[in-house]
Amino acid sequence: MDNRLGEMEIFTRVAATGSFSAAARQLGQTPSAVSRAITRLEERLRVRLLVRSTRSLTPTPEGEAYLAEARLLLDRLADMESRIGRGTQTPQGPLRVSATVGFGALVVLPLVPAFLKTYPQVQLDLTLSDAVVDLWQERTDLALRSGRLKASSLTARRITTMRRVVVAAPDYLARRGVPRHPADLGGHDALLYNFQPPEWAFRDPATGEALRQPVRGPFAGSDGTILRQVCLAGLGLLRTGDTVVAADIAEGRLVEVLTDYAPPEPEALHAVYAGHPHLATRIRAFVEFLAAHVPTCGR
Repeated sequence: MDNRLGEMEIFTRVAATGSFSAAARQLGQTPSAVSRAITRLEERLRVRLLVRSTRSLTPTPEGEAYLAEARLLLDRLADMESRIGRGTQTPQGPLRVSATVGFGALVVLPLVPAFLKTYPQVQLDLTLSDAVVDLWQERTDLALRSGRLKASSLTARRITTMRRVVVAAPDYLARRGVPRHPADLGGHDALLYNFQPPEWAFRDPATGEALRQPVRGPFAGSDGTILRQVCLAGLGLLRTGDTVVAADIAEGRLVEVLTDYAPPEPEALHAVYAGHPHLATRIRAFVEFLAAHVPTCGR
């Protein structure tokens, strides 16, 4: 009799560690037993799942597809055993989350201690990046994304809303003047996200017409926390989410400008994950925790 679930668990451990030896240590088996299990799995499926090199093991595209399905099945099995064995679902296991740097650092990170205290059996792995990650390729359970979402098979749950604001340090405005219209930005230095086009979106308050204003400046950065520091140093104007600079505006370190031209609709921030009828309880718990504890901005 074959042991498909056992081979599935072995494969997920090998994919996570990139090593037969490391997976064997976690599973209490020998490296040769782990290697034989992977060989049996590949022979049964008639496809190569791992690319073997002298230094690491990397899933092939077929291996990535198998890994995604295997994780769902193993999560479902764990949840089923939890319900039957203890009469309840206890969030547990590794939870891999990706968030934008500004929102992650200023909003998500302060909530981490309370979340882990509430769910002590969850091991949270948080990556902060303003790049849009591929959940499958990056082996990520959940991503926090702002703005309009592209159509996909993923499930999206709105967590909060925020406004896009244009801010500058008081000393920059004293030197360069306060822009009154988006067209004035042609004479100003803009601080830019290096993965976005060099233009900012506005809306004419009189006509409601959408405006696109090209901008340029002396500095570009990969995330909101870097650009916030440069903006505080007085190097230019920054357009970013209000969650990144709310405290700076409230305490006078930054000044919001062009408020009349800000788009009236707040921008939604979503938790995005692979939807499933038996969604892992650790993912559901994290989404519900954020929805309950993240304040609604952009009002």
